[in-house]
Amino acid sequence: MMRSRSQSKHHWMVNYSSWLIDSMTMNSYKLLIFDWDGTLMDSVDQILYCMRAAIGDLELEPRTGQQIRDIIGLGLHEAVETLYPGREPEFAQVMADRYRHHFLSADVTVADLFDDVDILLEQLRSSGYLLAVATGKGRTGLDKVLNETGMGAHFHTTRCSDETRSKPHPLMLEQIMNELDCLPEQTLMIGDSEFDLDMANRAGVGSVGVSHGVHSCDRLVSHNPLGCLDRVADLHSWLSDELSKSA
Repeated sequence: MMRSRSQSKHHWMVNYSSWLIDSMTMNSYKLLIFDWDGTLMDSVDQILYCMRAAIGDLELEPRTGQQIRDIIGLGLHEAVETLYPGREPEFAQVMADRYRHHFLSADVTVADLFDDVDILLEQLRSSGYLLAVATGKGRTGLDKVLNETGMGAHFHTTRCSDETRSKPHPLMLEQIMNELDCLPEQTLMIGDSEFDLDMANRAGVGSVGVSHGVHSCDRLVSHNPLGCLDRVADLHSWLSDELSKSA
């Protein structure tokens, strides 16, 4: 049975509307912003080593491994001030310089990416997502690891704590969203620390926690992430599952 011109037009419009709704659902997240240390790179032990070395250089009272883990994600100055509060302003700079000395030293073993991170980033880019990094690292440190891992080409932009406000202030995310012309509801923050998820909440951005870094899911869920993964490499599957639920 042949359709009339008006019926065919209506059929086309229904199909187009259905395609448009599906497309909007599939692209409900346009921008994925990753923390670096503990999220994409298995660098917690490297950070612990460098911080302990800096503490030893300055002959300071030692800090426990958990105390140091709990400052990972902050900007370096904010991390030092948390570990050793009440010191003179110059102290944070001296401590930060010693930490950078050890981090940038050729004697420090380069940390590895978590398993299948390279595959994940390739999948996400192929699916049309914009990718970014929001990190407590300084620019020199981030550029170093992006160059060493070859991951820099995957990201549309990156932001470091020495270029903006430290986590959990939302400015870092707001700057990335403005640069890439994305709204909070189109953006997802992925991180392993409470600072990451707190920052996302302050920016009005959804978040997903990963538990192979500094904080467990038991701690991360207090910040109401949309999910908490054992491996960041499972993010692509998680996104696909979320899309199928909303279809």
